Amino acid sequence: MSTFDTIVVGGGSAGCLIAARLVAEGGERVLLLEAGGPYRNPLLRIAAGYMKFLASDRYLAMIRTEPEPALDGRAPIVPQARILGGGSSVNAMVYMRGQPADYDAWAEATGADWGWEAMLRHFVRLEDNDRLGPPAHGRGGPLRVSDSPYVHPMSRDFVAACAALGVPVTEDFNGGRQTGVGLMQVTARHGWRCSAADAFLRPLRSDARLTVRLRSPAERVLFEGDRAVGVVVRGEAVRARRVVLTAGAFETPKLLMLSGIGPSEELARHGIALVAGSEGVGANLQDHLEAPVVFRARGRDGYFGEDRGWRMLRNGLRFLLGGGGPAATIGVEACAFWPEAGGDAALQIYCVPTIYLDRDVTGVPPAPGLTLNACLLRPRSRGRVGLRSARAADPPLVETGYLRDPRDLAEIERGLAWCRAIAATAPLAARLEGEICPGAEVTGGEALHAHVRRTVKTNYHPCGTVRMGRADDPLAPLGPDGAVKGVRGLWVADASAMPTIPSGNTNAPTMALADRLADGLLGRGP
Repeated sequence: MSTFDTIVVGGGSAGCLIAARLVAEGGERVLLLEAGGPYRNPLLRIAAGYMKFLASDRYLAMIRTEPEPALDGRAPIVPQARILGGGSSVNAMVYMRGQPADYDAWAEATGADWGWEAMLRHFVRLEDNDRLGPPAHGRGGPLRVSDSPYVHPMSRDFVAACAALGVPVTEDFNGGRQTGVGLMQVTARHGWRCSAADAFLRPLRSDARLTVRLRSPAERVLFEGDRAVGVVVRGEAVRARRVVLTAGAFETPKLLMLSGIGPSEELARHGIALVAGSEGVGANLQDHLEAPVVFRARGRDGYFGEDRGWRMLRNGLRFLLGGGGPAATIGVEACAFWPEAGGDAALQIYCVPTIYLDRDVTGVPPAPGLTLNACLLRPRSRGRVGLRSARAADPPLVETGYLRDPRDLAEIERGLAWCRAIAATAPLAARLEGEICPGAEVTGGEALHAHVRRTVKTNYHPCGTVRMGRADDPLAPLGPDGAVKGVRGLWVADASAMPTIPSGNTNAPTMALADRLADGLLGRGP
């Protein structure tokens, strides 16, 4: 039976960071378990390459959620990464921190120092930004962050159109004032992806203290009394002094429940012996959700066809010879955080210079065009994660909860109105011929409601299902240090620990959260 100091379950953005710091700074023998395979495919390392796998289950588990009444019974698919590096190996690489108020809300929820100033230190420590510097940004950290080396002219016209509508242009969404329109930074350098595996594990690839096991999903946590002493992996018991779960917002609560920690009725229904009752495990599921307005482009404008035939060969050569061109971009270079009257932005509008809809949506074939997505940053609706059975091999039961709170529907529709206003404003308007989804005739009422219910989709940011909270909060499964309440030797350190969802892409916040919790595991706080 193998024995380690720490077992980290889940080799994603958080797990790679936690494992690396415990080895490099704590001198620990660490086992990192990842359910997926290796991060080797050269296409994934090229910025545009991830788009080849968006509809594939090669590196993604396609989680079919439960039919949602608020979506007229539609059951959205929510992909989850299955690869070393997790979402950071297959995502769009957008580097976004969120708003200071997001983290001040974490401090209020936990009664601990999770506020903006405390978290800023971790964002800065991790970052190696090639344009922005102190005090708001870092230089020399493990995570490479840069501007996109290629920006489509349609994206620049999107920025200009928003500016014409009075939205301030920003050079930095992450310095403490998010509201505005501009070009996003990415976790890449010269068009080459910097995943968590690149940033944190690659420097330790020859360190014998780190063991990485791929295609090794954990089945349950082992306990002796109330102390976690290891995990079961493919029927094998592996022991450790402590266990840290970083398997993501769906798999982390599932693993806790399979291990006897969760809502007592849920565990009893599946015949699982109770180790510690925790009614909040699996609750509080939050996700950014978005709905589109799609426009037809004049001529061949946009990215459509750039990954086919001679254009693909041309773009590949251009990238390999100089690190530029369409292959060096994620395909989504610009966005706007739409200003609120007297407050922070509640909507993020993405500019996608092609026709791109979710795999659940039909009737709009790919073609030259523009998709503007209105993304809800702070949804009020909540979902949950449960068990389908007591078998570890079965996927979790996921209820997204999308649009259950009618205020979310109204907010997204407000965003769609702004999308239309942007598309009708020069210079962007000159590139477009007309609206094809939902169609210019759909202006409001039930027709617009139906469009949102039919097309709303995940922005791939589920979180909050094993949230941190105050010690006396009965619905918070974790204390403010990420330790699982009611047991010893067990922590959670991924996006499931977030009390509330940050106002932006969650990869960087997940790393910063894990970095702060790693301090605690190393005896330095938080």
